[in-house]
Amino acid sequence: MTAEAPASGPDCAAAWQRLQAEQACRDLVLRSAALSDAGDAAALAALFAEDAQLVRPGAPPISGRAAIEQSYRQRPAGRITAHMVLGTLFDGAIGDGDEASATSRVLVWTADAGTEPGPHGRPAEPRQRLGFFADRFVYTAEGWRIQQRRAGFEMFRD
Repeated sequence: MTAEAPASGPDCAAAWQRLQAEQACRDLVLRSAALSDAGDAAALAALFAEDAQLVRPGAPPISGRAAIEQSYRQRPAGRITAHMVLGTLFDGAIGDGDEASATSRVLVWTADAGTEPGPHGRPAEPRQRLGFFADRFVYTAEGWRIQQRRAGFEMFRD
């Protein structure tokens, strides 16, 4: 049995606003993975709020959009990544329409750009990592942005 959506009124407007916010935030998650893989540090950093915080495994927290951009610019040139976002689940209600939080599962593959691709592409490095993005989003004058991202790994396979 499924619940019926309200046909009109404030409940319908609130549900529609929530769906729009969730889609915008989900797009930030997917776009951030794609831009990271493309090596576009400036466009990736623009998805974060000016005063955002990024916490990655084995590294101190990074604060501010400019520092986030700089950290991604330092990525090794020959490293290729493929982030596969496997799902994004939102945690509770979107507070007052301007904040949201969600957790996404992420599978990360890597390869060496110096390896010539064959008919099936480049060989991936043996280590596969399963991890997560725990994101907090905020609505700004620029639209939805990532306010805080905690990224981590939970499992790997060699």
